[in-house]
Amino acid sequence: MAERSKNIVAAVAGYGKGLFNFIRRKVGSEADAEDILQDVWYQLSNIDDLDDVDQLRGWLFKVARNKIIDRSRKKTEQLIDDLVYTHDEDEFNFADILLPDEDDPESVYLKELFWDELFAALDELPENQKNVFIWNELEDKTLRQIADKTGEKLKTIISRKGYAVKHLRNRLQSLYNDFLDY
Repeated sequence: MAERSKNIVAAVAGYGKGLFNFIRRKVGSEADAEDILQDVWYQLSNIDDLDDVDQLRGWLFKVARNKIIDRSRKKTEQLIDDLVYTHDEDEFNFADILLPDEDDPESVYLKELFWDELFAALDELPENQKNVFIWNELEDKTLRQIADKTGEKLKTIISRKGYAVKHLRNRLQSLYNDFLDY
């Protein structure tokens, strides 16, 4: 156990700065880089026998690269709850329109308008992109569950979701702008 700890400490001392600089160049902030580096060290600490790793430096950089990719995928999967616009003192959130507590006629109208526009935009998509978006965002299925259900690769599902989100953002931009002027 003491030998294992020494090896981990030696890896952190020997590769820490270079690994951090590598990660920092690939991500948006120093905080993200620190989080990813921490994940790499955690994964290293979970290896039972470090002698099983042939090239420790290469393994560390490969793990870091994978963590960077994982983080970028998570950031691109934006949920409706995350769609917030802030301008001076006004804050606008689509979730407030879709899920307001009030059932006044104005709120009901705005909800109906949004859902009509959303489904009209979804109908413009290829069927496979539309299905992935609906399953993931409206039925709360994970992208992994969708891949398993369809028998397709996870990367294919992620790509379809990305295309759907891009289309919906472009298509619903005018509605979003109308809400802001409201």
